[in-house]
Amino acid sequence: MRVGAAALAGGIFGSVGTLCFFLAFGTDYWLVASDNCGHTETVLRVDKDANGTEIQFVETITSPSVTLHHEGFFWRCGFQVEPTAHAVLATLFTNQPQAKVCIHGYLFPLPVALGQVPHPSYDATAVFRGFWTVLIILGLVSALVGGFLLVCGVPFYSHKLYKLGGAFLITAACLFLLVLLLYVMWIELVDVKRYILQERGETCANGQVSVFYGLSFMVAAAGVPLELISGMIFMLIARALINSK
Repeated sequence: MRVGAAALAGGIFGSVGTLCFFLAFGTDYWLVASDNCGHTETVLRVDKDANGTEIQFVETITSPSVTLHHEGFFWRCGFQVEPTAHAVLATLFTNQPQAKVCIHGYLFPLPVALGQVPHPSYDATAVFRGFWTVLIILGLVSALVGGFLLVCGVPFYSHKLYKLGGAFLITAACLFLLVLLLYVMWIELVDVKRYILQERGETCANGQVSVFYGLSFMVAAAGVPLELISGMIFMLIARALINSK
């Protein structure tokens, strides 16, 4: 009876933790940032001089708006919001605007150097991007394998499957903890302003950038202790089953 109740509690913790990992992996709100560069538009205008001759000139118009960025494993998106809008709340699904530009971001969180090497915007710390990608995929695989082993072990109360499944869940928690640490290192140590404004070139060199921890990061952080507790419970259940024999 005690083993069954503990297995139920461990299963609930593990299921919720794995769900948090999948939500963090599938949503693109790890990085949330805003800049005040506004929306720049180039307009071709025609005017006449004193002699009535038409003169064409190009005028650059910058509207006083805020550009909001959010990105994750799959996509990197940007759109315009009002200056008074809250950056994190504006990224909710119910607030998504139609004029939204997204590009693939499978290798988030650091940019890739395109063209010549070294590229002018190349960042040597981009090697951490590969570690981030590998760790998050390995963490998901470990969580799925651990859950599958535990499902197979429940009907037979197999201490080997419980122990192995718990070890996979603990491994998944540790891998996602490393993912979170890499993300925090990137936010705190790398020039994130340069990364956010890299597509603007020199048109917004003095722009102010605000960086936030997004909802995907928070969901992943919530899943780590849940997955860790679940793995430890099943490891203890495995030891209890061995001692009962």
